[in-house]
Amino acid sequence: MTATSAPRSWRNPLRDERDKRLPRIAGPCGLVIFGVTGDLSRKKLMPAIYDLANRGLLPPGFSLVGFARRDWADQDFGQVVYDAVKQHARTPFRQAVWDRLAEGIRFVQGSFDDDAAFDQLAATVSALDQERGTGGNHAFYLSIPPGAFPVVCQQLRRSGLAEPPGDKDGHWRRVVIEKPFGHDLKSAQQLNKIVNNVFPEESVFRIDHYLGKETVQNILALRFANQLFEPIWNANYVDHVQITMAEDIGLGGRAGYYDGIGAARDVIQNHLLQLLALTAMEEPVSFHPNELRTEKIKVLSATKPVTPFAETTARGQYAGGWQGGQKVPGLLQEEGFSKDSVTETFAAITLEVNTRRWAGVPFYLRTGKRLGRRVTEIAVVFKRAPHLPFDDTATEELGQNALVVRVQPDEGVTMRFGSKVPGSTMEVRDVSMDFGYGHSFTESSPEAYERLILDVLLGEPSLFPVNSEVELSWEILDPVLKYWRQTGKPESYSAGTWGPDSAANMLARTGRHWRRP
Repeated sequence: MTATSAPRSWRNPLRDERDKRLPRIAGPCGLVIFGVTGDLSRKKLMPAIYDLANRGLLPPGFSLVGFARRDWADQDFGQVVYDAVKQHARTPFRQAVWDRLAEGIRFVQGSFDDDAAFDQLAATVSALDQERGTGGNHAFYLSIPPGAFPVVCQQLRRSGLAEPPGDKDGHWRRVVIEKPFGHDLKSAQQLNKIVNNVFPEESVFRIDHYLGKETVQNILALRFANQLFEPIWNANYVDHVQITMAEDIGLGGRAGYYDGIGAARDVIQNHLLQLLALTAMEEPVSFHPNELRTEKIKVLSATKPVTPFAETTARGQYAGGWQGGQKVPGLLQEEGFSKDSVTETFAAITLEVNTRRWAGVPFYLRTGKRLGRRVTEIAVVFKRAPHLPFDDTATEELGQNALVVRVQPDEGVTMRFGSKVPGSTMEVRDVSMDFGYGHSFTESSPEAYERLILDVLLGEPSLFPVNSEVELSWEILDPVLKYWRQTGKPESYSAGTWGPDSAANMLARTGRHWRRP
């Protein structure tokens, strides 16, 4: 039974479905986190849980269970959560909120192959149902390496944790999976099969934290709530689309995770292809999760990499250089990386969406470490006006109109267009019109993990990719990765720049250039 078809008896009584303005408040439930000692848990998950509680969006009896090999008692784990909240929470600390949350914190010690530990976890969850009124509703957050997914899923099934107790109607068990979802199409299919043998697809929530960002969700509002943009959102008017995720940091200390994965698997396969799907999708019949997924799947099914890859893709590896006034090492000098590593820290690809709306419009996706600045944006660049009734000297600096959705760090939307320069002569120059979330709304945007964790607890899957989306994304990327494996080492680029020369050449061959964010 899906969340949307659940009987009225377990729907949250504090949420009136007739009034969408009311806050979405989770019903009785708990969350179990595997991997509580990792950075993700400490910096994102624990603070997000507190922020949800602080905003009144968690039930009073909410429980949080940590599972790890550390020799901790409940109060030791409680202190870990407290420290994470004090250091990383978005909302102000309130003692009364913390005290109520702390009452439901538990810890179970064990390894993933320890049957006794999972039996103890099952007993702990059952006790919380009685003591805290969690009602048999628990989500299991796998903040662990993908290689550990199979054994944890099997343990959840063996111990009975994957199945809600007693009468299943009105009770649920869900699993949350962090990326990467495999390392190619074949491994993703195997992983999906393993997970779905334990949890039905409607109970699997694959986290892509970019989809929880307010600005990403605003793409749908921008396109479908405004008559202004939709008539020109097509190949008749759009020249090309650039989707960029750039970071100015390196990979110090992350060799164990990143080496052998690389920028394309880490970012393009999930984050950027999801942004492409939202940018290129047709208007859904409604914003019901199934309707949104249907349109995203249509786009991904129609998306193919453009060849020849020697001209339409680029990959690079950052070398040492200067960034932010400091001298920084190259990847091969970072701790944990082999001198022979061929892991790319920059990746750029050219895609085409073979639909009537987008035929002939290239989509350029790029991501990288140690680039000029930290920024994520979607730039829809329009064709030049077919006729300009001006002297050549009046428009010599005039560029192309563009609509830029800024995902981070300065969330908002920018429109670039031509305007007359004040004076007695006709001179047209590019100007920008800017909308910023921070200036237009008094309320602050919730952190992405707040939105996503709440959606898991509510059973609302709109922002979570399903099997077919994951597998289609790998189908798009796999041919590029295969080509790169056959072409030796990535091209070197200096830290603080915008990637290797081959990236600029990708666009220069067609008379285009990358935007400088």
